[in-house]
Amino acid sequence: MAKIVIAEDEPDIRELIAFTLRFSGYEVVAGSNGEEGYNLTKTEHPDLVILDVRMPKMTGYDACRKIKADPETAKIPVIFLSAKGQENEIEQGLAAGAEKYLLKPFAPDQLAEQVKIILSKYGK
Repeated sequence: MAKIVIAEDEPDIRELIAFTLRFSGYEVVAGSNGEEGYNLTKTEHPDLVILDVRMPKMTGYDACRKIKADPETAKIPVIFLSAKGQENEIEQGLAAGAEKYLLKPFAPDQLAEQVKIILSKYGK
């Protein structure tokens, strides 16, 4: 079973993402800000990380850059899930090292499908 770390500061959205992914058969570990997301990635060694962009303590962009800069975690794919859909926001997310940039609101089945596609690319 693939393990996914989520960092999302809105509790309702965090719970929806976690529920969606657990229902799809994944193990989920959730944090409430970018710093927690990065620290969980270091300790949990997940197969995938999902980050919001605007979070307290550390933005999703900064957390992604730290994940990608660390040889221990650099190969873990990252997905941004954000309400910020302007082209420069998406470019910034991909430039930080993200595999995919998905927009909120999201359909739970579409999120699960994107996770499945990305994990399969990494042999998970």
